[in-house]
Amino acid sequence: MKKVKIIAGISWAIFCLILILILFPGLNSFSGSVSKLPFMKLNPRYTGGEIANQVIQERCTLDIRKPVFNGFLKERTSGFVQLDWHGTIPEMIKDSIDYDHDGNMDFCILVDRKNSKTVLDPISKKVKGVVISTPTSYGWAVRIGLLK
Repeated sequence: MKKVKIIAGISWAIFCLILILILFPGLNSFSGSVSKLPFMKLNPRYTGGEIANQVIQERCTLDIRKPVFNGFLKERTSGFVQLDWHGTIPEMIKDSIDYDHDGNMDFCILVDRKNSKTVLDPISKKVKGVVISTPTSYGWAVRIGLLK
């Protein structure tokens, strides 16, 4: 019985080694095809969420994204909303934002791009504060913390 287990173990190891050697060269194409499956999506915590509203001005476009509250097992009580400015952005950005589209302004934001300072004036009680304000490859992005 001991010899059977040893032979089975060695056979299994040799089989796995051959399988790895066969599959290794194709891992890049395999991972690319798996990433294109419909259920494979980037987490909104990394992307900022889907675009909910777009404010197009003469030289600059503001993308207001949907609020993100997702968690691993259930939704969190705190989240964020991301704002993205594209195009030719002025040195001082001043906007009033209604992120939940209820007709009432939720906060006013002032971004000094030259000094990298962001000032938030929360109007709604759901708005907590600035999570991050940073230059990006396409312009400027700000994440505002929210309560559910």
